[in-house]
Amino acid sequence: MLRKTEMRNLVIIGHPDKKSFCYNGIFKTIVQEINDSNQDIEIIDLYRDSFTRPRIKLIEKYKKLITWCERIYIISPVWWFRLTPRMEIFFDEVLTPGFAYKFVNITKTYAYPQPFLKDKTVRTYITHGAPSIPVRTLYLNSVKLRLVMGVYSFVFGWRLSLWSKTKQFWSVPFVSDKKRKKYISKVKRDILKDLNK
Repeated sequence: MLRKTEMRNLVIIGHPDKKSFCYNGIFKTIVQEINDSNQDIEIIDLYRDSFTRPRIKLIEKYKKLITWCERIYIISPVWWFRLTPRMEIFFDEVLTPGFAYKFVNITKTYAYPQPFLKDKTVRTYITHGAPSIPVRTLYLNSVKLRLVMGVYSFVFGWRLSLWSKTKQFWSVPFVSDKKRKKYISKVKRDILKDLNK
C-alpha cells in the first residue's frame, strides 16, 4: 500500500471577520482537513497579527514560514477588485525581490522575473460579492489575471496549475446556504486531493 507523503502546509487567511464565509467556511475547512490528516500545518492569520510599524520581526517570521512550507493555501475576499489590504501588504512586504524573485536582464532595458519559490505548491480561494458574468467579461477577469500573472508568476514561476488552482466563488453574500455548501464541497475535494498525493 502506498503511503501518502507528509507535507508542510501553510494556510494564509486574509479576512478580518471570523464569521465570514472566507474565515468560518473556507479557512476552517482547510485547517480541519489538514489537522485530520496529521500533516504539519502553520497558520498566518493576517487580521489577528499586529501590523503596527515597524513590523520587521513579523515580516521575518512570515518569510521563515514561506521558506519552511511546501504547500501554501491563500484565502481572501475581493474588495475593490483586489484582495484585502493586509493580503496585499503581505505580497508587497514578504514576497520581495531577493527573497521571492529577482530580475534578470536580457537587454539593458528589459528584464524578466526569476522566481525563487518554484518548489511551492499554491492553491488560492477568493470570494466575490459580484456575480461571475460581469467580472469575467466586462472586467476581463482582472482580479484573477492580475493575481496569477502579476504576483504568482513572478515568485512561483509560470505554470498552468497557478491558474487552475486559483478558485473564485461568486455572489457569496447573496447565494443560498445550499450553494455555499457546494463551494465548501469543492474546497474539501481539492484539499483531500492535495493531502492524498
